[in-house]
Amino acid sequence: KVFIADSGSVSVEIAIKMAIQYQHARGETTRTRLLALERGYHGDTLGAMSVCDPKRGMHHLFSGILPEQFFVPAPQTRFEEEWNPDDIAPLRESLEKNHKSIAALILEPVVQGAGGMRFYHPEYLRQARALCDEFGVLLIADEIATGFGRSGKLFACEYAGISPDIMCVGKAITGGYMTLAATLATTEVAETISRGEAGCFMHGPTFMANPLACRVACASLDLLMENNWKEQVSGIEQGLKTGLSRASELNGVADVRVLGAIGVIELKDPVDVKRLQPACVDRGIWVRPFAHNFYVMPPYIMRDGDLAFLTSNMVGALAQTLGE
Repeated sequence: KVFIADSGSVSVEIAIKMAIQYQHARGETTRTRLLALERGYHGDTLGAMSVCDPKRGMHHLFSGILPEQFFVPAPQTRFEEEWNPDDIAPLRESLEKNHKSIAALILEPVVQGAGGMRFYHPEYLRQARALCDEFGVLLIADEIATGFGRSGKLFACEYAGISPDIMCVGKAITGGYMTLAATLATTEVAETISRGEAGCFMHGPTFMANPLACRVACASLDLLMENNWKEQVSGIEQGLKTGLSRASELNGVADVRVLGAIGVIELKDPVDVKRLQPACVDRGIWVRPFAHNFYVMPPYIMRDGDLAFLTSNMVGALAQTLGE
């Protein structure tokens, strides 16, 4: 069942409300809080801010007014590493201790975005799904950044072979041309909410699902499927791996990683944005670094030559900024 929203942050707000109203309809009235991962990022409205990383995130100024949620350490096993079974222990411990207060677990599947552009092992997601089932907690997958092919799968949940109870999508749903998002729920979640005290889902701002934005989304999704996104993303992934690999030779670089159409250069120290961004512009590229990360998420239609130009100048601008 699809509930249309007008932005990614609002789709997260909707997901949170769905989870709480679902638990209330089941008679689980104490389940009013969320469980989230450290280093997670889910948006800028109040409910979404409350499930963003409470320590390293950008929302600490609002800590006094945000709802208090539960947090567990971010997954540590990297995407390409051998799975470490100890990685899931903090999540199990928190659920064992707090599940009677938890309506849902919210996470970004496989790729944590603004919290550090971290790629973690799909087994974490698979086991998180099983733990949610065990403790009667809903699983909310925030696929706003990863959805529609960005990670190399149409949705990042596919890496773990799981389906969430609630999914948030946005960004690429309109190709960035208009603001639109959506919150998807299983039939069981939707019908349970509808059988509850209110008799319906209690959310309904005026201008969500406006016809023009929905029409743009339909056109964008048609183009996505017509253009063979899998082949496009695979080509970009290879181009990013080839083009960014030279950055690993720079002394100031901690890591270079690529997944699907996401390329990340992680620095040992915070990015000197005031020096790096002008160096990029001088070289004819526009890239927005943040924290320790110098990253790109190119459009799927980018040509090989343009991608090579982008990556070579990223590495050149970084080397110039680092004095190497």
